[in-house]
Amino acid sequence: MIRRALARVFGGIDAPLMTIAGLLIGVGMLVLFSATYDQPARFFDQLRNFGIALLVMWVVAQVPPQTLMRLAVPVYLVGVALLVAVFLFGVRKKGATRWLNLGITTIQPSEIMKIAMPLMIAWYFHKHEVLVRARDYLVTGLLLILPVGLIAKQPDLGTAILVFAAGAYVMFFAGLSWKLILPAFIAGVVSVGCVIAFEERICQSGVVWPGFKEYQKHRVCTLLDPASDPLGKGFHTIQSVIAVGSGGATGKGWLKGTQAHLEFIPERHTDFIFAVYSEEFGLIGNFALIILYCALIARGFMIAANAPTFFARLLAGAITMIFFTYAFVNMGMVSGILPVVGVPLPLISYGGTALVTLFLGIGMLMSIQRHRKLVQT
Repeated sequence: MIRRALARVFGGIDAPLMTIAGLLIGVGMLVLFSATYDQPARFFDQLRNFGIALLVMWVVAQVPPQTLMRLAVPVYLVGVALLVAVFLFGVRKKGATRWLNLGITTIQPSEIMKIAMPLMIAWYFHKHEVLVRARDYLVTGLLLILPVGLIAKQPDLGTAILVFAAGAYVMFFAGLSWKLILPAFIAGVVSVGCVIAFEERICQSGVVWPGFKEYQKHRVCTLLDPASDPLGKGFHTIQSVIAVGSGGATGKGWLKGTQAHLEFIPERHTDFIFAVYSEEFGLIGNFALIILYCALIARGFMIAANAPTFFARLLAGAITMIFFTYAFVNMGMVSGILPVVGVPLPLISYGGTALVTLFLGIGMLMSIQRHRKLVQT
């Protein structure tokens, strides 16, 4: 009887995926303790956040993929409606309007779209699985651009990138032609090359970048030359790069990172926690962390490859790539090769909203894996 009860409770948990996530959680709590040892409340808050996130993961893991598919359209519509409400009635903090006051609590609707977007586009392609045509990519592109535009308007470039990537991954896995991908990729490479080549001219004060806000231009320019604003926008990049480099091969040791403990690293418990980790655990520790993320991504792709339906394969593949995007953008940002856009390190950075979103994604992967087994039996 006890065995049946345990099987019922843990039946939806994918052991390999949970093991990898558990190791990342352990690393995250170690680094967070070091980064916030002078503020222990944050450490215990994160423990609570993990408890909530794990509960969400377990609940979602029990939900069949067919039910997730039925929820795709309502969740997407609610998410877009909330983004419109933010645009009209949102709460403004630190120069950005990203939150919505519901009376009993304040929420950030853009987080919903990180999951709603791949759900919606995977649902659409599943409905047109028999014959995917060029116009289907146009329709899904419009479905993608609407929430991304609303999020970028807040402004929240980091979340807009993540939501766009989540939807674009589904379109790619659905069979988007390389004839459309390559021109966009080449245009991006050429644009980046031009920015680097003409940096001195286009980064001058008074030069307007079409489609970019002034702070976004400033971020790109300080990435190219952090010394141009060492005490302002460039401070984050300069101090994080110093911390990463000072860790050397083996690191300074846990709780011994000087850049973090002397408070040179800004936002060291959230967006820049990788700098704290690198300083204390060094290059070897970074390799170990990257191996864990690679294992998480590999397991996600295994689940996607074995998924029983087109919808499940698209959704699992997109969720897996979301983890890659989080990790790549955060590590690149902290290492000084990407602009500062406010993307947390997955399962490591402090914060409840992003953590719940990521474990929601893990729960969906577990749901797909569990119900594949049930279909086979």
